[in-house]
Amino acid sequence: MQVWFLEIKSKNFCIVLSSPSGAGKTSISKKLLQKDSKLALSISCTTRPRRKAEVNKKDYIFISDGDFKKQIKKGKFLEQASVFGYRYGTLAETVNKFFQKKRDVLFDIDWQGFQQLKQSGMDVVGIFILPPNKKELIRRLKKRGRDTSEEMKKRMSLAQDEISHFPEYDYVVVNDSLDLCVSKIQNIINAERFKKSNQYNLTEFVNKFRD
Repeated sequence: MQVWFLEIKSKNFCIVLSSPSGAGKTSISKKLLQKDSKLALSISCTTRPRRKAEVNKKDYIFISDGDFKKQIKKGKFLEQASVFGYRYGTLAETVNKFFQKKRDVLFDIDWQGFQQLKQSGMDVVGIFILPPNKKELIRRLKKRGRDTSEEMKKRMSLAQDEISHFPEYDYVVVNDSLDLCVSKIQNIINAERFKKSNQYNLTEFVNKFRD
């Protein structure tokens, strides 16, 4: 009797986390990356000034507005958008490098970027994260201590617009407990990996039972 070994392989895909500012997606992203070695974080380019604690090419790739526009003209971005007067975008080469390493790519982007990623032809799963309520969202924004009262008003206005796009996503998760929210999103990612459509050599694997 011939003994054979064949591993079921899953194709790599993009996981988009979107939410209004203050809903916790950055903290969620960090915990997911710690738990899941198959995940890699897509680092966005931005034209906004670097904050004191941020590291170039780790938190963001900081570039000038002129360089950003050149990359747009060259068609280098998978997605790009303007938020609060600054540009943000994801370079296609960044994602492709991770795919070559058999990693799924995690995105921390808004609804505009999510729509553009879907239109790019990439395999994308969208997860929208909601705060438990408006009062808690305001409390979290104030706790960060980064914004003036005027900026807070802008963020709350933008939050309402961002939340209005939740029906466009594949999944919606409420972040009322960080660890529980992370666990739910990890379950979603694992379920997506085991979908028949994502296991590209499943037919070959099953056919081995007929040999």
